[in-house]
Amino acid sequence: MHLMKNFILIKKTMSKKILKNDKYKKARGGYSRLLQICCEKCGEEICLYQKDGPGVIKRMYIDRMIEPKVSVSNKNLECPNSHTLGVKYIYDKENRPAFRIFVAAITKKIIRTG
Repeated sequence: MHLMKNFILIKKTMSKKILKNDKYKKARGGYSRLLQICCEKCGEEICLYQKDGPGVIKRMYIDRMIEPKVSVSNKNLECPNSHTLGVKYIYDKENRPAFRIFVAAITKKIIRTG
């Protein structure tokens, strides 16, 4: 049931154009993908996330989190089962609020590229 619910949500989300095309995407080569982010420990979904450019996820920008299942206003990023995944900070180079993600705290699944 949980997988079917996620599939329906992803299908609804994909039918809308949700990937942002702005200066941050262009600064990272114009390559984006939509990822489903989940807690590594319990597997609970955290959000859909637009990852711009290549590389691992070291930080998650709050403006790139789509339909978050958890509060983004808290100091820490936590899954629904209270596992701490990262801490909030301001990324100085771009003056953007983000969560610094702990190593091996999340799993990701590519939903869409664009």
